Amino acid sequence: MTLCGRLLLVLALSSSTALYAQRADLPEDVKELLTLTNQDRAAQGLGPLRWSPELAHAAQLHDERMVRRNDLQHQFADEPDVPTRAGQAGAHFRAVAENIALGPNAADIERQWMHSAMHRTNILDPRMNVIGIALVHQRGEVWAVEDFAQAVEALGPSQIEGRVIGLLAQQGMRDARATADARQTCEMEHGSAGGSRPRFVMRWEGSDLSRLPDVLVSKLQTGQFRSAAVGVCGGARPGQGFTTYRVAVLLY
Repeated sequence: MTLCGRLLLVLALSSSTALYAQRADLPEDVKELLTLTNQDRAAQGLGPLRWSPELAHAAQLHDERMVRRNDLQHQFADEPDVPTRAGQAGAHFRAVAENIALGPNAADIERQWMHSAMHRTNILDPRMNVIGIALVHQRGEVWAVEDFAQAVEALGPSQIEGRVIGLLAQQGMRDARATADARQTCEMEHGSAGGSRPRFVMRWEGSDLSRLPDVLVSKLQTGQFRSAAVGVCGGARPGQGFTTYRVAVLLY
């Protein structure tokens, strides 16, 4: 039995093989491997991984390729790398990883992975929150691909602006709104758009919409500003893969 794995960080299916990537009623051996993976995480105090049809789609394509080539590889010369494959399948993430293996059944494959430091690291990575699994049976053996990701929401511009306005309100900035000037400023490298002159301009790009940048929080805590304008330069797009949001906040 052989296996191979690699951790990657950041930053056309046939009708028969595509079905279980889209349906809740997964094949029994896929359910088994998913259950075993989440049991191993639970034993370490980690939360379960949610099923991702997008990652399952990417995993299935790669698994079929490995079977055709009769070779365990994370990337063949004629295919994209793991993050690109996941992004092309529609996943949005800030981290992604992959395990591959060949074994007699799902339980044996999970044992292989958990006895390999690199694969075990992928399974027990606390940042990962979604998973996609593909298993292909060939001549009495099971070819396995397990893709993990730290999923990021695919939000539109107005949704992102709303999140940022909410974060500003948490910092005491009640008069905050999305404006065209802020959106244009987001596209600029320096200065600001429009006739008004903000006292402070903050631009940033990131995938975490749970908190504002520390520099911006420090400015808000001075109490010197009465209003804020928010603008983004587009939202996450399908197939983007590593997903970030570009935001500008103008303080007056």
